[in-house]
Amino acid sequence: MKHFLELIGFLALVQGVVGLAGVFTDWHWGLVQRVGFLDGHELYASLALVVLAIALFAAAESRKPG
Repeated sequence: MKHFLELIGFLALVQGVVGLAGVFTDWHWGLVQRVGFLDGHELYASLALVVLAIALFAAAESRKPG
């Protein structure tokens, strides 16, 4: 379970960082830019993904290995 949480946290972190980069550089790559109902709210969604990743990493650290 710990490895699963770390994997999901890593994916959320990557998508959040790519989303933040897309907001500031006009890249259209990543999940946040592709979801239609997030138009105009990409910055908030990307920040939420980064916060989610931090929470998932914290949850993974509190788990036993395996």
